[in-house]
Amino acid sequence: MAIQSEPTPAAAGTAPTPQLALQAVYLKDCSFEAPQGPRVTNDWNPQIGLDLNTAVNVIEGDLREIVLTVTVSAKQGEQTAFLVEVKQAGAFVMQNLSNEEFRRAAGVICPGVLFPYARAVVSSLVGHGGFPQLLLPPVNFEALFAANNPGTPSAAQN
Repeated sequence: MAIQSEPTPAAAGTAPTPQLALQAVYLKDCSFEAPQGPRVTNDWNPQIGLDLNTAVNVIEGDLREIVLTVTVSAKQGEQTAFLVEVKQAGAFVMQNLSNEEFRRAAGVICPGVLFPYARAVVSSLVGHGGFPQLLLPPVNFEALFAANNPGTPSAAQN
């Protein structure tokens, strides 16, 4: 049985409240490759490459899946020591968001929620692969969003 209520006169003239709510966090996919195995020497000082990507999928209605893909490569000289790819996903309810609010939620807020989970998975995979611990630095998704969307006002300007 559904309960419906009539809008109050004060609420009738106001815009619906924007909502963003996390429903679930889950590992969608991951891979680890170490072509030469963990041949770590005393001069272990790899060049680390980090690539981030975000995708949005409609689950149903106002429920969206945000997938943060984190790709980390480590090269020792010319050889690839390891390559890790983690697709960390979350299901978010997104209601009454303007286009700009939706873009900011999908590009800044949701990846900010998902990144610590992906970071832990990357660290675990690298460690289980026999390599020294790898702790990815924090990521400023607000700055990345601003750099990839010139002309968009930042949260500090709002």
